[in-house]
Amino acid sequence: MKPLLIELGTEEIPAGYIRPALEGFAALLLQELDQNRIEHGELRMFATPRRMALTVEAVAARQSALVTEVLGPPERIGWDADGKPTVAAAKFAEKIGISLNRITVKDTPKGRYLCAKKVERGLATKTLLARNIPRLILAIPFPKTMKWADLKIQFARPLLSIIALWGNQVIPFRLGNVTSGRHTLGHSFMAPVKIKITDPDNYVKALQAAHVVVDMAQRRALLAEEIEKAAVASGGCILPDEELVDIVTNLVELPKAVLGRFDRKFLELPQEILITAMREHQKYFAVIDNHGALLPCFVAVNNTLAKDMSLVAKGHERVLRARLEDARFFYKGDLSESMEARVERLRGVLFQADLGSVYEKVMRLVRLVGIVAEEVGLESEAREQLVRAALLCKSDLVSQVVGEFPKLQGVMGRVYAQVGGETQAVAQAIGEHYQPTYSGGALPQSIASALLGIADKIDSICGCFQAGLIPTGASDPYALRRQGIGIIQIMQAKALGLSLRRLIEKSLALFNENRGRDSGQTAERVYAFLRDRMAHLLAEEGVSKDVIAAVVSVSVEYVPNVWKRAHALQELKSQPDFEPLAIAFKRVVNIIKQAAQKDIDQASAAVDQGLMQHDSEKALWEAYQGIEEKVAGYLKMGDFNQALLEIASLRPAVDAFFDGVMVMAEDPQLRANRLALLGQIAALFDLFADFSKIST
Repeated sequence: MKPLLIELGTEEIPAGYIRPALEGFAALLLQELDQNRIEHGELRMFATPRRMALTVEAVAARQSALVTEVLGPPERIGWDADGKPTVAAAKFAEKIGISLNRITVKDTPKGRYLCAKKVERGLATKTLLARNIPRLILAIPFPKTMKWADLKIQFARPLLSIIALWGNQVIPFRLGNVTSGRHTLGHSFMAPVKIKITDPDNYVKALQAAHVVVDMAQRRALLAEEIEKAAVASGGCILPDEELVDIVTNLVELPKAVLGRFDRKFLELPQEILITAMREHQKYFAVIDNHGALLPCFVAVNNTLAKDMSLVAKGHERVLRARLEDARFFYKGDLSESMEARVERLRGVLFQADLGSVYEKVMRLVRLVGIVAEEVGLESEAREQLVRAALLCKSDLVSQVVGEFPKLQGVMGRVYAQVGGETQAVAQAIGEHYQPTYSGGALPQSIASALLGIADKIDSICGCFQAGLIPTGASDPYALRRQGIGIIQIMQAKALGLSLRRLIEKSLALFNENRGRDSGQTAERVYAFLRDRMAHLLAEEGVSKDVIAAVVSVSVEYVPNVWKRAHALQELKSQPDFEPLAIAFKRVVNIIKQAAQKDIDQASAAVDQGLMQHDSEKALWEAYQGIEEKVAGYLKMGDFNQALLEIASLRPAVDAFFDGVMVMAEDPQLRANRLALLGQIAALFDLFADFSKIST
């Protein structure tokens, strides 16, 4: 067994492409080795902006032999009366490539058959990989690919070299205009020469000698050490930004940090502008003091060690000064215009071709937040502030700063609201209403922020569904899935008892009041869309699929209740006696469904005690009456676990009922009364879930 190395040398690949592509390449390679029965050890990943590499320890020289058992004709056909092989046996042996004396007889459920073991010898690993690696390389996932020269292949950036080594042997193949070999390139400035890799074990050391830190974890740790050391020289420390560390790690091959400074006058700008100007455009790290305040310093990371790093620092300072001067000019220009004036300018900003302008969206939000504020019982002052926040929440979209730094939308809205004298509640709601902005992101903190965020997101979802812009497969250009998940997470976190169906209907009504459209079908599609998002979130929390299906199929009207029902049922399902309970409840549901299919729909009729002939009927009715009020009380208190336990206590009475009576009796009155009794029982656990969907 020998180690395997594959390195793809390229022109510089975008930082955000590298890790997902490398992980995809690793998965493809491991799948290829496993499917081809090639034994192997641990896989490791390496990358810089100009290369992606995989090494695999202890790769076998050949495929493992494949032994399969093959059945032939029946024994009576394969052997004659004297026990000698017939033509059928000879043909069977010839077909699988063995001699007649290797055929045995095997007992099977269908009788005795001729049997033989077929052994397929494995091919050489080098041969298989030479044939398949080019296909794997072209299958590496990238957000975008390109063509170059007159070649037909596509990759993220042009391929310059390929190393393919098994031990010290080259795996020969050609891809595009590149032939596999054992040479790579050193650092583009400090060692721009070809480096010969004799074998995979010396790959990392050979590149280290050529000033390339190819191990991503090692390079990240070195970068973190470098930037912190540079920041300490200013008397401060780096503003924590793990995402930026990850990005810059994949922008350099040898990280060398340098401290730069800027004029203190720029500290008059909101710190969000300063941080964004440094981070987004230049990938510089901000520096803070012991109290978290920004210092007039930054740390830049270079891809090389210059002779005079102070000269390098001055170059970075000149670039940043220009950025900050622009930001200062834009900010001062924005302060000269009121937020109300910017709201009016939203009339000229298109939200979506079929949905009108952003100004129209704002007017819908103003009305929608008034509706939701009333539903959750906000006091009049809080309601007024929420409506004010809705009116101003998109005004920063036409500000000069957001035009230059789009990621500051919402943030600058909050800043301008504070500068303009708006209340803290209004400013906070404006600043937080976009949250969460990514999966796992922070949620709005205040109730006003939460309600405005919900209104904004449901307006976008309903509008896009109304316009036919529904997410399909991997396509979701308006990020509706993220916004749907955001609505659910906010409602869950804030325990908001908003009716999801009414929220959808009110939102669609605001779109359609001047268009005369029927929003019924759209409302159902939006409701189903959000129901699917809830199922996805519950699955991520570890709730079993059958419990999720049972819970969401009944109702997802009130989001916090969906979570309580799902976790209560999940907990009950873990109990050892759950299976007979589920079977009993399933039987109730199935009988009612069967009766409905036969047009015998009496499940909702009143129960007549006078028609009860058997003690089990009376016992079930008494048990039901004994817990009905208790269940209602627990539900009112939000104690879904205890309510479900009360319902579960009906199982013995339900079992006795089925043992004691024939539900579908010939007497129509008895049959109707027993179905009505079961209907009352079913109505209780229908408050939680459809038990027919529970796996037993």
